[in-house]
Amino acid sequence: METSCTFVVDRLFPPYSQLYLHHDRERAALWCYLNPDRTCATLTLVAEVRDVQERARKLFHDSPASIQELQYLVFASANPAVFSFGGDLELFVQLIETRDRDRLYDYGRDCIDVVYQNWANLGVPTLTTISLVQGMALGGGFEGALSSNVLIAEENAQLGFPEVLFNLFPGMGGYSLLTRRIEPWRAERLMRSANQYRARELRDMGVVDVLAPDGEGVHAVNDFIRQRRHTRHGQLAIQRVRQRINPLTREELLDVIEIWVDTALGLSARDLRLMSQIHGAQRRYSGVEEKAGTWMPPAANPQPGLTLWQDERAKRVGLPLRPAALASVPSANVQEIELEKVRPLTVA
Repeated sequence: METSCTFVVDRLFPPYSQLYLHHDRERAALWCYLNPDRTCATLTLVAEVRDVQERARKLFHDSPASIQELQYLVFASANPAVFSFGGDLELFVQLIETRDRDRLYDYGRDCIDVVYQNWANLGVPTLTTISLVQGMALGGGFEGALSSNVLIAEENAQLGFPEVLFNLFPGMGGYSLLTRRIEPWRAERLMRSANQYRARELRDMGVVDVLAPDGEGVHAVNDFIRQRRHTRHGQLAIQRVRQRINPLTREELLDVIEIWVDTALGLSARDLRLMSQIHGAQRRYSGVEEKAGTWMPPAANPQPGLTLWQDERAKRVGLPLRPAALASVPSANVQEIELEKVRPLTVA
């Protein structure tokens, strides 16, 4: 029987309904492609990401030799136009209207468990977590991206916190994660403005670590790993020092969840209507995504700028924001979130 680490990695994870996993053995990277049935953090997606984290932790505990097989945990989206639109707003509205404080809190707690484990690289000193943002990362999607040790984004990716538009705030770690990267006053300005920011602007602020040309995000991640190959020991030490000097605790995140739940339960009917409008935009985006056919992940050595898609007719190679199967879909529907009614969401 085969007992290698490769066998363990290949067989450790079950099939997931809203995640696609790909193990890049050459770079010792496990890619987790988010593929929810809606472009938000559904309960199923949150549970599946948490399961991946726990199984990876178990792998390191049960098989110390796996350190050589798994050095990077990379989160990306199967939809190159949207990383994530954040929390499940349909669920939020339902729970707020029924005054179900316990389930609101449970959802927030489950989300911050994912965020905290990602920030702490699963408690494994030899592991580095990476977020790759292509397209849009809003609200909780931005928080999820920030939770990784390294944030890589394509130049025209758009990130922001729209929560203040409906009188809420990013409660799943936004403030905590931003202030581990930039000054508190700048973090508050990002959250209070409700603006969307290009990745280039956020790189200049110190929020984004690595900027990639549009369409070359996967190549940028692979290049990042290659460049650190000979300095990895020192890079991991700096990662540990940063977490020691500027620590983040699960207790801090839980305290913020309490404030978030109390604030959510105080929202007005107008606020809930705005939240429902944004949820409608998520639904419309999901409808466009369904027309793209079946997504296939990039190869371990991708050609920069290309993402593979397949429809029922044939295998085709298409541009990341313009899959071949979407040729008949108007560009405005593919590349812009339909949030006209809930602006001012502007590109800063």
